[in-house]
Amino acid sequence: MEEGDLAAGKSIAAERGAWIVFEDEAGQSMTPPRATWGRIGRTPIVRVRGRGSGRVSMAGMACYKPGQRSRLIYAIRDYRGRKDEPKGFGWRDFRALVVRARIQLGGPIVLVWDNVRLH
Repeated sequence: MEEGDLAAGKSIAAERGAWIVFEDEAGQSMTPPRATWGRIGRTPIVRVRGRGSGRVSMAGMACYKPGQRSRLIYAIRDYRGRKDEPKGFGWRDFRALVVRARIQLGGPIVLVWDNVRLH
């Protein structure tokens, strides 16, 4: 997003009495690290329980409006490698998150997000 785009979004939000909502997502593998570091001459020992497979993903929205307290709206998804289990967030999940934000905030929103193709 360019600086001018954000300024335009602020103007639109102000005209409509809307919330400015910044959305982003992140994921983290639950597999333990394979590389280790240790003192010279000592073999490092790393104990790990279970396979540790899987992934956790989170999508969140930081919401701001003058005169209101800021809000954080988020969703978390666990992936354990089961058949037909989604690995991360799909467009329907993002749509549901935007709808939930709109309902919880009780007014219009101006959504600011990155250019990930999923959106």
